[in-house]
Amino acid sequence: MNDEHQKHDVDERQPGLNMARRDWLAVAGKTLASGAAMLAAPAVVRAQGEQPVKLGLVLAKQGVWTEQGEVIANGVKMALDDAGNEVRGRRIELVWYDEPNPQSAQQNMQKLVEEDKVIAVIGGTNSATSLAMASVANRARIPYLAPNGTASELTGGSCNPYTFRTQAATPVCCRALAPSLLAIGKRWHFVFSNYTYGQGIQRSMADLLKEAGGTMTGADATPLNTTDFSSFILKIRQAKPDVVVLGLPGGDLSTFLKQYAEMGMKGRIPVACPIIGDSDLWSINVDAATGYYGKPWHFNSPGHSPEEQAFTRKYTAKYGRPPGAQAWLGWFSAHALLEGINRAKSASGSDIAASLEMVKFSDGSGSAFFRPWDHQMVRRWTVFKVKDHVTDQWDWLDQISVVPQNPADIDKLYGTRQEVGCVMPLRQI
Repeated sequence: MNDEHQKHDVDERQPGLNMARRDWLAVAGKTLASGAAMLAAPAVVRAQGEQPVKLGLVLAKQGVWTEQGEVIANGVKMALDDAGNEVRGRRIELVWYDEPNPQSAQQNMQKLVEEDKVIAVIGGTNSATSLAMASVANRARIPYLAPNGTASELTGGSCNPYTFRTQAATPVCCRALAPSLLAIGKRWHFVFSNYTYGQGIQRSMADLLKEAGGTMTGADATPLNTTDFSSFILKIRQAKPDVVVLGLPGGDLSTFLKQYAEMGMKGRIPVACPIIGDSDLWSINVDAATGYYGKPWHFNSPGHSPEEQAFTRKYTAKYGRPPGAQAWLGWFSAHALLEGINRAKSASGSDIAASLEMVKFSDGSGSAFFRPWDHQMVRRWTVFKVKDHVTDQWDWLDQISVVPQNPADIDKLYGTRQEVGCVMPLRQI
């Protein structure tokens, strides 16, 4: 897909009216001809003549994160459809650019702000691109929602008044998963991609292991886009740990799991990753799927809100499969952004950012909202295990825990101000 505008136009039938647009125009014309003023429906007439509200999207269209980028974008589009492709009575136009690397992501976000005149941006399939775009958001004073970046710095030491994160930070996901792995054993072996995401997982999980009195049998850093994990798997076989902790993104995780099964390791030593996208599993053969994983959301978990249930039905009908966690992250991010825009006093970045701090949703997992002091979306986290016998084409996971058990303990999971390290500057108007 090239970098062309992805447009979500309003339907010919205006929300809240009982007649088609052409019929309404005919009636309006007759009213004018009779000498009546345009007081009959001035807001509708103005809305038809106004410029669209432009929203930016910067997500991967190539490379290891391509599938996650596409799925997040699908979720964003579903949220716009839910809103009738309108916000504050104006048509929405979605402009989507690629993020092949952090520099390009930064440049494309700058282009969205300066040339396309978007009023907010959603984007980042990984931590490096998310951090790059967050710096643009701060300079340009434009709201930016990061649906998939997990680096602690994003809402920690590098936090800023215009950046909001929907995905949980790496330490959060690790705190949620660690108790399940410690119950298996305290000798862990690490295999992780040698960049921000993988390094963060290895560091956080190693700290938790040390606190529990455990030991590492090895820690192997792998290049991004590794195609052959056999040498690392042989080291695991020799070390005989209790658990293999993985810090591998997207396609790398899928490749590892395939080769782990091919080398006869599935079922011998459990594997785990604090964060997973459903597409990472669905892209491999079910016979290779194994492990313990953390997710912010699962399509058939109990207690979903009516809106989430409707999202699952609509997404499944449109794409032929249920929405994965990344689709939900895109959907939730867009819903939150639209709610913030609707609440704002104007289209200014400062007003929208202030409104986002007030957005709050509730579902079966409890409340979900952006903490005002670091802009991290807080919500209970769920740990899953791949089923021993998968019988459904899409439902491969069993829920084993929801963390924290008491929603009142949510700050213990996400960290205190001192632990997070965010000192939020004042938002300039």
